[in-house]
Amino acid sequence: MRYVWLTFLLLVAGISGYFAWQRFGKQPGPNRVAVVYRLPARPVADTTPGTLEPVATPLDLPQADSLIIFAMQQLGSPYTYAGTTPTGGFDCSGFLMYVYGRFGVSVPHSTALLINTGRAVPREQARRGDMVIFTGTAATSTTPGHAGIIVSDPGQPLRFIHSSSARRESGVKISQVEGTDYERRFMGIRRVLGVAPLATENQAAGKTSANTKGVVTAPGASATKVKTKVKRASH
Repeated sequence: MRYVWLTFLLLVAGISGYFAWQRFGKQPGPNRVAVVYRLPARPVADTTPGTLEPVATPLDLPQADSLIIFAMQQLGSPYTYAGTTPTGGFDCSGFLMYVYGRFGVSVPHSTALLINTGRAVPREQARRGDMVIFTGTAATSTTPGHAGIIVSDPGQPLRFIHSSSARRESGVKISQVEGTDYERRFMGIRRVLGVAPLATENQAAGKTSANTKGVVTAPGASATKVKTKVKRASH
């Protein structure tokens, strides 16, 4: 009878130990080390295709790099004629006005005026943050009709971010000049970062503009009074 009770107690102990093991799991033994890695949560932009998570512009980056980061945040914004906002959409010059304006650089909301804004830069010296100007899409067009912001470095294929009205993939996107129709339409590079706002070629050359108003005395007078106002361009 003693052996029966002993067997019964051992069976009960075994069943209790089994359920306790199932509930609490194995604990690390004396020679094991439990290591727990605290992994950072992935941002929404990494897990949700087609969304852009707003990113704060680093204040310690050079102005051109900060400007490009901000411009990239507008990728996917729709094209809207005369538009100047991410929600309402951009046209090409409205996009440039919005991006440069964020960094205190004033550019006109007109492609025709952008061709004379800032100063001209040779194509091979184009750098990030410069403007690139193109003619219109017509084969015979010789006047400014489109503009974008350079995102490539000197020596690389010329790539730019812009708001396009193209039927295919319209809106803010990145395109390349070489090997595309933009090569035919290319007009020039303009630099506005670090240049006096709305500076023209004449201002860059140090020329002056004058507004002269003359008042002549009656016939026979011995002198002519002339009032002259001269404005010298800043450098």
